[in-house]
Amino acid sequence: MFNNLHLPELKLNENFSISLLQHSSLNFVLLAIFLILLFSWFSNFTNKATTTNRSPPSPPKLPVIGNLHQLGLHVHRSLQSLAQQHGPLMLLHFGSVPVIVVSSAEVACEIMKTHDGIFTDRPKFTFFKKLFYNYKDILSAPYGEYWRQIKSICVLNLLSNKRVRSFCVVREEETKSMINNIQQVCSVSSSPSSSSSVLNLSEMFLTLTNDIVCRVALGRKYSDQGEGGRMFKELSVEFSELMSRLNIGDYIPWLSWFSHVNGLNGKLDNLAKRFDDFLEMVVQEHMDCSKTVNGHGHVHIDNDDGRDFVDVLLWLQKENADVPGYPIDTASIKAIILDMFAAGTDTTFTALEWVMSELLRHPRVMKKLQNEVRGIARNKTEITEDDLVGMHYLKAVIKENLRLHPPAPLLVPRVSTQDVKINGYDIKANTQVIVNAWTIGRDPKSYNNPEEFEPERFLNSAIDYKGDSFQYIPFGAGRRGCPGIQFALAVKEIALANLVHRFDWTLPVGVRGEDLDMSESTGASMHRKYPLKAVAIPYSC
Repeated sequence: MFNNLHLPELKLNENFSISLLQHSSLNFVLLAIFLILLFSWFSNFTNKATTTNRSPPSPPKLPVIGNLHQLGLHVHRSLQSLAQQHGPLMLLHFGSVPVIVVSSAEVACEIMKTHDGIFTDRPKFTFFKKLFYNYKDILSAPYGEYWRQIKSICVLNLLSNKRVRSFCVVREEETKSMINNIQQVCSVSSSPSSSSSVLNLSEMFLTLTNDIVCRVALGRKYSDQGEGGRMFKELSVEFSELMSRLNIGDYIPWLSWFSHVNGLNGKLDNLAKRFDDFLEMVVQEHMDCSKTVNGHGHVHIDNDDGRDFVDVLLWLQKENADVPGYPIDTASIKAIILDMFAAGTDTTFTALEWVMSELLRHPRVMKKLQNEVRGIARNKTEITEDDLVGMHYLKAVIKENLRLHPPAPLLVPRVSTQDVKINGYDIKANTQVIVNAWTIGRDPKSYNNPEEFEPERFLNSAIDYKGDSFQYIPFGAGRRGCPGIQFALAVKEIALANLVHRFDWTLPVGVRGEDLDMSESTGASMHRKYPLKAVAIPYSC
């Protein structure tokens, strides 16, 4: 009975279902036609847009984060791998920020020479805002009148060849101190094979470069100054670590709060405060000293008198106190001094690490370099900077090392100030530019056997550091190229020459040159992942 009662209802539902199915099919057909028409219209629109606005090749990106997930621990290597797939001018998106990556000498020339005036600005990174007094240093200052003035002032008064030469005594004395420390280790070791004879060269190079930069910039070194020395070392280490941290708010502004949650903002503020206290102490010491010397604080600076950077900057500030718009104030002085540490200490110590690593891996090159240095030095126990002039192979070794191991594998990013066309592609204003100097230095189109350490390639070569040879840009190029090239090279040359002159070098027992671990650290500067350890054997002249 119940079945009979439900039969009519069942028949009604079946008829209704058939009708509904037919109606749905019609809607589906209409929807499909609409989508096809929409797709055709969108394709035509896209093709027209592509004709008028052609972006560089770009890998697929994810929502919100863009291509950030494709950056590994060693960003320069990740970008090289992506460039091999998408070309030497590649568009990425770091969060909401468009970024073009340059991986060839030709494109680098377009960016840093042909259109250099368009790519002169810097991104507004939180790290530089907090640590460098709201972008008052040379490295991060926005392109404009302030940047032009302070760069000109620093190049003429702090980083000119004349000023660099005036500090040769500092470099020679600190190099001699390092050599004496090595000699002392050798004299107390029972044999070259004992564990006590193994030197931590990474630590020694860091101390050397810190001491030189401190004496030149601040007037005295801090490595042996008790509490002050410990404070300075802590600040330097923390500075390098935090500079390498990604601040997500720089690329995804609405996630800026995350840097408060993970503590990065607090660490930056704390470091900025401690560095400011330290630099304020240094500046005040110099001001008090100048008043003590002459009673009224007026100090005449001669470029050859060996005055440190703080002395020079304070003198310039005082001499131009009545000049309207003169850019050097106390905050500028502190920011410029921080630049000296950021650009002069970390990168120089890193370069010395890598060049000694390569020499230990290549005994032929080591022997050839020693023959040149010892041949010029003859019976001298100490090499001075006057002896370096004729050491052409030494200079070639340093050049080759900077090609293979640029301390900053990615040059400091730039920002385009207007729309521009590069290699047929349209680059919009406010696009960040990353130049992969590490990849460019290993390009097989520019170098034979690019992965090999062969200093001979730079003998009788016109390729130089000045930024005119875009296949070789460890110091950058154009208006934003590093102004401290001569200062950095002077430290590397005098240190390396004395190291290979005074000692024969081997690796610790059980380690062969070809087995030396050449792993890289992570971060903005490309250090060795593990400290370089070696054994020095005194050489009798």
